[in-house]
Amino acid sequence: MSPWGWFLLQTLCLLPTGAAPRRGAPASANCELKPQQSELNSFLWTIKRDPPSYFFGTIHVPYTRVWDFIPDNSKEAFQQSSIVYFELDLTDPYTISALTSCQMLPQGENLQDVLPRDIYCRLKRHLEYVKLMMPSWMTPDQRGKGLYADYLFNAIAGNWERKRPVWVMLMVNSLTEVDIKSRGVPVLDLYLAQEAERLRKQTGAVEKVEEQCHPLNGLNFSQVIFALNQTLLQQESLRAGSLQIPYTTEDLIKHYNCGDLSSVIFSHDSSQVPNFINATLPPQERVTAQEIDSYFRQELIYKRNERMGKRVKALLEEFPDKGFFFAFGAGHFMGNNTVLDVLRREGYEVEHAPAGRPINKAGGFGMTTATVCEGKIKASK
Repeated sequence: MSPWGWFLLQTLCLLPTGAAPRRGAPASANCELKPQQSELNSFLWTIKRDPPSYFFGTIHVPYTRVWDFIPDNSKEAFQQSSIVYFELDLTDPYTISALTSCQMLPQGENLQDVLPRDIYCRLKRHLEYVKLMMPSWMTPDQRGKGLYADYLFNAIAGNWERKRPVWVMLMVNSLTEVDIKSRGVPVLDLYLAQEAERLRKQTGAVEKVEEQCHPLNGLNFSQVIFALNQTLLQQESLRAGSLQIPYTTEDLIKHYNCGDLSSVIFSHDSSQVPNFINATLPPQERVTAQEIDSYFRQELIYKRNERMGKRVKALLEEFPDKGFFFAFGAGHFMGNNTVLDVLRREGYEVEHAPAGRPINKAGGFGMTTATVCEGKIKASK
């Protein structure tokens, strides 16, 4: 999972999305959801070796919104694999502490010192609005679990004046009514990490926080100010009722549950960065938006895919008798220059595993989940 998602880890390990339905209720989607196992979506790929290993594409939404639409063979691949790897080590306290320090301005600086005065004032006004509205955004179910508006606001937005502007931009982007209503259920990646620990599987990570985090801090100042201004404009328009978001989390869930393997939405979910390109921007601002989009596509998708793929290869070679389950954001398997492409280029046969197809049960399966010692394998060098 990307760190700009994980910057909310300390707020109950949650990311923005719509409110979760009752367990087993169909997700809200405008496409025909298939009831048969053989017709379900599949974001599972098999790395052909003995024992087999797997890639699984996740999205960063509460797992209850998608779990019933994930095919049984994907769940069985997870159960059978003795080692489960994520982008980041989701259960290591260092993940949070490293991320916290990455977000902060240099010692002694405050946001008021670095932002243009008008943007700072608009930001302050917007956060005051969110704090005022948040009690009415909370659901009875959240209150029943002891989740209160003041606590949640402070957990998400506390210390905002000490954060770098790019992180404040992402924070503002996640402080909406539909996002707040979702707090309280683990996202799919975290749920899988918790299950892996419960089943006493080994877990690990192919990346370090700094590798995901530093590119975000690499935007130049004018690009960051543009991004923050656009985010505030968007939120102000939403408050005024004059704007519809082009890609909502509901759209993301719909495309995932319907098995849309080509959706452009997944790359934005994997990078967790908003898309600022739109036709209404003046020419110069459109150039800036395209530069930001291009920079993040290169730094947060393509370069990471290359690094992640090479580390997967190294792990497969280091542990030839182990079955791995690699759970990465679905966007890392879509489009060009994917993690799958890296492995294929290195000589591995990787094939899509449609729903309904039984997964291979190789005889030489190194360790079983019952005998694996509980432990962690850190990010590969």
